[in-house]
Amino acid sequence: MSTPFSPATRPLTPNEARVLATLMEKARTVPDSYPMSLNGLVTGCNQKTSRDPVMQLTDAEAQEALDSLKLLTLVFESSGNRTTRWEHNFQRGVGVPDQSAALLGLLMLRGPQTAGELRINAERWHRFADISSVEAFLDELQNRSTEKGGPLVALLPRAPGAREPRWAHLLCGPAATSQQVHGSHPAPSLDTPAPALQARVQALEAEVASLQATVRRLCDELGLVPGLTSMSPPGQD
Repeated sequence: MSTPFSPATRPLTPNEARVLATLMEKARTVPDSYPMSLNGLVTGCNQKTSRDPVMQLTDAEAQEALDSLKLLTLVFESSGNRTTRWEHNFQRGVGVPDQSAALLGLLMLRGPQTAGELRINAERWHRFADISSVEAFLDELQNRSTEKGGPLVALLPRAPGAREPRWAHLLCGPAATSQQVHGSHPAPSLDTPAPALQARVQALEAEVASLQATVRRLCDELGLVPGLTSMSPPGQD
């Protein structure tokens, strides 16, 4: 019996997780298009809906992810087609039941979610009777033994203002903090601004400086004094 995949030993990359979860989703939601060609898979990976974060994988990046996942026995090629098609082997490769696979696939595609959100989003994957059944499978995944590959989900601390805590998968390594839940970013430190915020401030400062220079030039040409609330040409007061 092969050892189940363990993220503690070899975490998935974000690209691998997106490719794998997209195969899992399409197998359940559009079975007529499954197994998937590389072109169809890339389109599914880069959807603007039901994805967090939204990604823009190239064909080469998706193929690289498929090759790596194949070595992990998490995907395999289908034979008998002119175009190479791909299928996932998630349940067997990771060693989880169908219900747990549905929850993990949703977490990989949509980011951290509450048990209630997972139940709603899983409607086309697997119909859970109630939130308690979702929580039961999540608890099982959280308390998974080392022999089975270790925990696959974690309950994040409840974010400020949130009514319920959210669950995150561990297939790509340790879960994000509560500040990173649902696509948000950690609050920047007062001492070390986030790079994106710092770049935006610098751009705004440059724009303001350019506007100030333009105002000064126009005032010089018109004989006005910048900074006064009422500016009239000399001799017309």
